[in-house]
Amino acid sequence: MEIVSENYMGFGGRPMFVLDRCAEHMPILPHGVNLSIGSPDPLCTDYLTKLKSLCDKIHAPFWSDHCCYSSAGNVYFHDLLPLPFSEEAARHVARRAKQAMDYVERPLALENISYYAKMPYSSMQEAEFLTAVLEDADCGLLLDINNVYVNCQNHGEDPNLFLDSIPLSRVVQVHLAGHRDEGWLRIDDHGSAVSAPVWALYAELVRRIGPITTVVEWDNQIPELSVLIQQAEIARETAKAAHTTQSAGEQR
Repeated sequence: MEIVSENYMGFGGRPMFVLDRCAEHMPILPHGVNLSIGSPDPLCTDYLTKLKSLCDKIHAPFWSDHCCYSSAGNVYFHDLLPLPFSEEAARHVARRAKQAMDYVERPLALENISYYAKMPYSSMQEAEFLTAVLEDADCGLLLDINNVYVNCQNHGEDPNLFLDSIPLSRVVQVHLAGHRDEGWLRIDDHGSAVSAPVWALYAELVRRIGPITTVVEWDNQIPELSVLIQQAEIARETAKAAHTTQSAGEQR
């Protein structure tokens, strides 16, 4: 089960009581939004202390956050902003990722974000940048398939080539979500069902790496519970069918 880390960091009461009960029956994966791994500011030790306490309490196997920055000059932007795809930025993120993992004493998985403009001084493709970060930091990848599709559509790239270009052995978890199609732009809004092309890309990933822990995100315009359950069932069936195809191909 995935939780938003910040909703439980430094808090007690009923939410923590319920989380403790859940942790008795299933693994809990803390997924954060405020680490700001690419920020020029020093890592926030108060944040990491609270995060470590949470991870220790629920025995989290690993934790995750986004490969981006969300603060600079001690100002939080309350958004996930893209970094320049450069060797310098990759080294910066990898160094801070290693520091954060040492502090929390658990493996970290970084998630690829959606972005709508490439930052100045970018000298690499996104896949090359992510690979450099993951290999240097020796950390995992939380692969957001919807973000891959949205970014490739917006920037004229091939999502299958993206999968070809990243170290799939480092994928430890997957996110799926819906997006809004404005015609000239696709927006990662988590406000609708997963689209057919994203399901197809998810199936392609499973054919390559096998079944993997997957979360369907739906944060805006949240529908009835039955719709959410249906999305989870589609994810299970898609993964099952793709894995069956993979297994059949390996036996030939």
